[in-house]
Amino acid sequence: MSAGDQEAGEQRVQDAVRRRARTRAFAEAEDVISAVLSDPGVREARDRVEAAETELGMELSGRLQPFQDRYDQAVRDGDVARLTAVCPGKHGRWGRICVLDDGHETSMEEPHWGRNSEGRPIAWVGSAPDDW
Repeated sequence: MSAGDQEAGEQRVQDAVRRRARTRAFAEAEDVISAVLSDPGVREARDRVEAAETELGMELSGRLQPFQDRYDQAVRDGDVARLTAVCPGKHGRWGRICVLDDGHETSMEEPHWGRNSEGRPIAWVGSAPDDW
């Protein structure tokens, strides 16, 4: 076996060890996250936050519904210019897309607002990427 073959073999072993360690770390992290999320206190807090977001969403719907209507029309028409002017705030994993104008948090001082995956009005603070 040449020195180059030996180095290549050692590199493959090191790569395999790194992949195994990363896979194990992700599995352990998922176990911890699952345990935390299943805690009754965490579930209760999540339910209370969701209820508050839904209540605020309903309160704001009378005033903010025109933004939803405009967003829906832009989607139907394929109005890219209108859609790119929409707030980037979203919680894609939970089916939330903010339909307000970009910068609304400072200019209008409104939370993010839109509809949840069930179609109910919802308002929230903060954002998360689609794949979070």
